[in-house]
Amino acid sequence: MGFVDALAKLGSALPSIPRPERRPELPRRFLYTGIALALYILMTAVPLYGIETAGGFQAPEIMAVVFAMQQGTLAQLGIGPIVTAGLILQILVGAEIIKLDLTDPEDRRKFTLAEKGLAFLIAAVEAGGYTLNCSIFWTPIPGGHPIFQCTAPFYIRALVWLQLVVATMFILLLDELLGRGWGIGSGISLFILGGVAKRMFIDLFSPLATGENGEPIGFVPYIIHSAITGKFNFWDIILRYDPEVRTLLPSLIGLVGTFILIAIIVYLQSMRINIPITSQRAPGIRTRIPLQFLYVSNIPVLLASILFSNIMLFEQLSRGIGPLNAFLRTLATYTRAPNFIAIVYDPIRVAIYSALLVGLSLAFGFMWVELAGLSPSAQANNLIKSGLEIPGMRRNPRILEGLLAKYIYPLTFISSIIVALIAIAGSILNVYGGGIGILLATGIIANFYSIIAYERALAAYPLLKKIIGEE
Repeated sequence: MGFVDALAKLGSALPSIPRPERRPELPRRFLYTGIALALYILMTAVPLYGIETAGGFQAPEIMAVVFAMQQGTLAQLGIGPIVTAGLILQILVGAEIIKLDLTDPEDRRKFTLAEKGLAFLIAAVEAGGYTLNCSIFWTPIPGGHPIFQCTAPFYIRALVWLQLVVATMFILLLDELLGRGWGIGSGISLFILGGVAKRMFIDLFSPLATGENGEPIGFVPYIIHSAITGKFNFWDIILRYDPEVRTLLPSLIGLVGTFILIAIIVYLQSMRINIPITSQRAPGIRTRIPLQFLYVSNIPVLLASILFSNIMLFEQLSRGIGPLNAFLRTLATYTRAPNFIAIVYDPIRVAIYSALLVGLSLAFGFMWVELAGLSPSAQANNLIKSGLEIPGMRRNPRILEGLLAKYIYPLTFISSIIVALIAIAGSILNVYGGGIGILLATGIIANFYSIIAYERALAAYPLLKKIIGEE
């Protein structure tokens, strides 16, 4: 039995959600989607039983967004194990270390089960790291080893480990609930979107105080508080700065930057590069195939962010464990998104972070094109199988591939850099929800809009289901 077979066998042994015999009506699917999101948000508010502290600090923005996690709650691991498992297996398949043809239904099924099994194992290991290292959730015995000498008894640590693993299994089931036809879209995307929306709401309306002066974190309560106390200062509203922790707070620049960034992303997502084509069945009729200007969408930044988040995760898990933690802490410093103040205090870190994000986005962008069937060769084969051709060119896959490569690879290069720069700009401007959060959320909303439009078309014209083979 191979590695993938073993993971698939483990995945098949775990609880699962069956596919509906008949796809539910759209209103019911909306209901299930809303319930899944509500349950996940509830998990982010339920603290883990048995811990003393919620990890000692707020999770870095990139971890909170990409993993949709909340420190010290049932969503401590968030969707981290699921997205990490998917990334690992995608890379192994793309490098042909694992021999799977994802266009084959049986291999695709095996891949999905293996992803589920690996996510469970990663959750078990990460939960073990959080509970073995006493310095994360409890107080270590002074002078003692953070693993072996802890104020929390073993059974409490085991109970917290069990909560984390069971919570991750529940998140897997919520994702399956949507992915198997009971809901709409992807559970992973929905939870990321919910997390970003929650952060934006907090940035705008949170009445919780920050620092010793008791000023609210949220921008709107801050304006009201400043007006009532007579401390209204226009420059503070434009750019709010907390000198205690050298960080920016929600401000007018962040609010305006949020709207500008969303407008730019929406505009770029609407841009298309059109390639003229004709059909063998109707030679006289010409049309165009539109290639998105953001050819790889936000995938490069998402994958780079998953890598950064895992570095920060292991830095947390190794806290207090000698040289390993020192190395990971240094690495995590340069993978943490900077803000405007960092340009003044630590410009070298800003430059290194920017170079890392752009470089990794490029690497992941080209990797994704090959893995996701977006390469010139895959697109050329799709055109030929569909009976389409480019006017004035022979129906030869290699010739078509050469022509498409002139469009696809430059688009991949440009779009990977653009989405990375948008994420960096968002972080520096301290936009609401975070730069990476806004980038991901805008793409997810556009994707959900497309799915809903498709589903509404099927509901309005039932004959379409027979035409496309869904009935």
